[in-house]
Amino acid sequence: MQTRLLQSVLRTPNRRVAGIAFLVIALDQLTKQLVFRLIRYTGEQPVIDGFFKLVYWGNTGAAWSLFRGNNMLLALIAIVALVVLFFSRHHFDSRSLLGQFAFGLICGGIIGNLIDRLWAKHVIDFLYFYLQQRGGRELGFPAFNVADSAICTGVGLVFLMTWRNERRGAVEKQSNG
Repeated sequence: MQTRLLQSVLRTPNRRVAGIAFLVIALDQLTKQLVFRLIRYTGEQPVIDGFFKLVYWGNTGAAWSLFRGNNMLLALIAIVALVVLFFSRHHFDSRSLLGQFAFGLICGGIIGNLIDRLWAKHVIDFLYFYLQQRGGRELGFPAFNVADSAICTGVGLVFLMTWRNERRGAVEKQSNG
C-alpha cells in the first residue's frame, strides 16, 4: 500500500517537484517550531563552542538582513517569485530528476520562509556558524534556516545544470563544426 502511494505521488515531474517542495516545507517548519519551543527565551544554545550554535533570530529583511523592516514587501516579492517560477518551470530542465529536485528545493524554500513572514511577521533563522575571536567577539556567517539552505542548494544546482548544458553544447558545436 505505501509503495503504491509513493509511486503514485512520484509518477509525474510535477508531482515529484511538489513532493520535494512539501518535504522542504515540512522539515523547515518542523525545525523552526523546535527552535521556537526550545530556545526562544534563551536566544541561543551553543552546539560547538566557538564555532556553531542554535539561535532564535527574527529577520524582517532578506538574506544577510538586507532590506530589514520590509517583511510584507518581501512576502509580496516571494509570492510574485513563486508565480514567475510556476510559469517559467519549463526552463528547469523538467525532464531530468536533477532539474525537478532543484525546482522543488527552490519552491519549498520560498514557501517555507513565506509562511514565517505571514505567521510570525519575520523569518526565523536559527543556524549560526561563527569563530570566537580574542576578547570574546564573534565573527559569524549570517544565521540561516532549512528554507534558506534549500533555496541556495536549488539555485546552485540550476547553475551547475546550466554550466553542464553549455559545456555539452560547446563540445557538440566543436565536433559538428
